[in-house]
Amino acid sequence: MRVLPPMARACVVVAVLAAAACAAPALLAGASTPWPAVALLALLYLGCELVRTRPFPGRRTPEGAGCFFPVVMAAVFLLPPSAAALVALPGGFAQSVVQRPAGVRRVWHAAQQATAAWAAGQAYGLLGGGRGTDPAARVAGFPYAMLPAAVAAVAFCLVLTALDAAVLAAAEGRPAATAWRGTAARSLVPHCVHGLAGLMMAVMWRSPYGVPAALLVLLPMYVSCWVFAQYHRERAAHRATIRALVQAVDIKDRYTRGHSERVGQASAMIARELGMGDDRLEVVRIAGILHDVGKLGVPTRLLRKDGPLTPEERRIIELHPEYGHEMVRGIGFLGEARSAILHHHERVDGRGYPYGLRGEQIPVLARVVAVADSFDAMTSTRSYSRARPVETALAELERCAGVQYDPAMVRALVDAIGRHGWHPVVTSDADLQVIPAAPAAPAAPAAPQPGPAAMPAQGGAARDPAGGGR
Repeated sequence: MRVLPPMARACVVVAVLAAAACAAPALLAGASTPWPAVALLALLYLGCELVRTRPFPGRRTPEGAGCFFPVVMAAVFLLPPSAAALVALPGGFAQSVVQRPAGVRRVWHAAQQATAAWAAGQAYGLLGGGRGTDPAARVAGFPYAMLPAAVAAVAFCLVLTALDAAVLAAAEGRPAATAWRGTAARSLVPHCVHGLAGLMMAVMWRSPYGVPAALLVLLPMYVSCWVFAQYHRERAAHRATIRALVQAVDIKDRYTRGHSERVGQASAMIARELGMGDDRLEVVRIAGILHDVGKLGVPTRLLRKDGPLTPEERRIIELHPEYGHEMVRGIGFLGEARSAILHHHERVDGRGYPYGLRGEQIPVLARVVAVADSFDAMTSTRSYSRARPVETALAELERCAGVQYDPAMVRALVDAIGRHGWHPVVTSDADLQVIPAAPAAPAAPAAPQPGPAAMPAQGGAARDPAGGGR
């Protein structure tokens, strides 16, 4: 408790007191509480959480895997509200936590789930879902129990997320309403699915087949939750792979520290402006982050050289897109991002590298990353060039559109920054600045469409004919 802010401590204390008040009637009722059903469901929920969170010794639950709530929801439908609150306590306390203080977090989860189970039970009863203490009498005839069960699942979700939002607001200073809306929107569907599984379990419990049939309902739901946990574990591994590659590049090329994250950020802004879906937007963001991973194959002395590069040194550096493509070719989850890594230094006029592709021959994501890469190269201070203002960089991109860059990608970046500003990811002391929203870039002076002689000496960013820095 000592590491928590005072308001967060108060939230935990209030939640514990609320859970105690919710569960107290079942304890005070004595023999009238259906203790066999309470004990069986509580042990079942505890067992499900222990198996889910500790499948192998030393393995931690992947972030975002969620809890296994069908047993709690079955208790809501089968037991009085106070007894359902008791069922939620042991499983909530056993839930895996990865941050300290672990004991306080376990108590919080138990109190939170007990309170939510009590509220769901009250909602279920108010809508005619069942009265009394006999589990066989509390489940209304199916399918008439669907409506009260759905309301109970929604109530369970809303109470859980409201308590989460309260403690986040107290501990981290987040706006409670914003945190609650975001969490509730993400959690509503999963909780309703768990509520449906819990209802099926309760219906089978009161059927002639009894408790064994009710337990069988859990099997497909548990398998689904396991698959979901595997998905989150795989995503965590993907993020770790990307993070390790980017850190290796940043260590090797200290002058471009943070460049990868910022290119990913700008690439995502362009993709969003172009109306790409969420899945493809994530792919282009990853492509932007990993676009320079091939620099791991370039000698460090060339990456850190302050003076001009010789033609031979330039040819070596220009191999980094191919190095990068070879490095990530076996990473299946990157998908379309691999071609962006290979072709992000191509130019629409065919004078880029490594293959001299032109126009529509260049993959769409590579054209996105090329603009984002050049923009960040121009707005960042390097060993060989000083940062340019955002307006100047955007004007340079527009001047070279149609020759070096895809005009649609340039326009998308200009529009996105004009609306939202450019707030680069801060990863080094040299980047501690937030650039305000830029007005639309000024039009380039009237001149013929720039050809090779009209281009900047190094293509808009020093040292690189494709404008992306080294």
